[in-house]
Amino acid sequence: MIFRTNSTRLNDLVPGSSARDGHIMPNNSWKMNIPSKLWTKKRPPRRILAIRLQAMGDVVIALPYLQHLRNCLPSSTRLDFLTRTETEDIPRNILLFNKVYTIGGGRNFKRQLISTLLLLPRLMMRRYEVVLDLQNNVLSEITRKALFAKSWTVFDRTSPIPAAERYRLTIEAAGIALSAASYRFNLKDPRQGFSILKNSGWKEEEQLVALNPAGAFSSRNWELSNYVDFAKLWLNEFPRTRFVTIGTSLISAKSVFLKEHLGDCLYNLTGLTSPAEAFSLLQRVRLVLSEDSGLMHMAWCSGVPTVALFGSTRSDWAKPLGEHSFYLDSSDLPCGNCMLAVCKFGDVHCLSRYSAAEVFSHASSLIKRLNRPPGISDSSGGPR
Repeated sequence: MIFRTNSTRLNDLVPGSSARDGHIMPNNSWKMNIPSKLWTKKRPPRRILAIRLQAMGDVVIALPYLQHLRNCLPSSTRLDFLTRTETEDIPRNILLFNKVYTIGGGRNFKRQLISTLLLLPRLMMRRYEVVLDLQNNVLSEITRKALFAKSWTVFDRTSPIPAAERYRLTIEAAGIALSAASYRFNLKDPRQGFSILKNSGWKEEEQLVALNPAGAFSSRNWELSNYVDFAKLWLNEFPRTRFVTIGTSLISAKSVFLKEHLGDCLYNLTGLTSPAEAFSLLQRVRLVLSEDSGLMHMAWCSGVPTVALFGSTRSDWAKPLGEHSFYLDSSDLPCGNCMLAVCKFGDVHCLSRYSAAEVFSHASSLIKRLNRPPGISDSSGGPR
């Protein structure tokens, strides 16, 4: 059975919204074919398995839509999750899934396959009635077919619309409930990572803005001096702010540069947090300014106001959604969305054309539009 649905086109916006504010509306220009077998029983399913194996950013993007599904189902319905060991930390540390299963093997496919086959008997014993394949690769296909679920859906990997929208439509294709995003998560430990932040010198009356120069390639990097200039502009407008860098050691040198220029106004937590601790700390942040990265997706997917900077990345796949997000991209340029690791013109014009003042204007407008006054508390009890 094929579920056919009208999808969305990148430039179709909600009337009155900004050209980059992440709002989209249905359009007939893109057609999606989502392989699926509908849930036809009158009762809700008792056992559901969702599968997303990689990568961290993609796993996180799926979570708001699975949270909404969880909210629509009775508490008696079991919702489990299958992922890889490298991406299990955040799913295990939120109150969403009854059980998180993992596939080992690192980046070696043969080892992943062996791990999958060894896990299958345990999964088969669960007798899942619905399987949501949000990965659509060899391993997820083997798992889905082996479980003989009454209902299943398969992720559309190629349509030129945001991954988040493709997750939403894939979940909805099962016929269980209309799908949407729920951006609030209950953390198992809302204070996870809090001691790391406190030990860095943070005071609870200080608002936090996360700076994340974590684009994987030079073609996705905004000049570090721009982050410094942005921070100074932000301090002039919001003097109670302190900045924070959170992430892996891959951005250690960049964080050191920002610390040298911003001094006591920046807390450098690079390399000090696990993914779950970083996710928890982001719930205390008032704004995230980020290049395309997993941390950017962690932010907007949990409702944190986010300004995303896309260079060579295809923003039609990766852009954040929701009124709490804003993005600048290269889609208006002849060379835009090139996906090259190094700019063929040598100047990364898609990002260098945006000044710190322009980005600050967009960021401050976003905060004011959302009407998020200083010190407002979030669901985890921490100030934003």
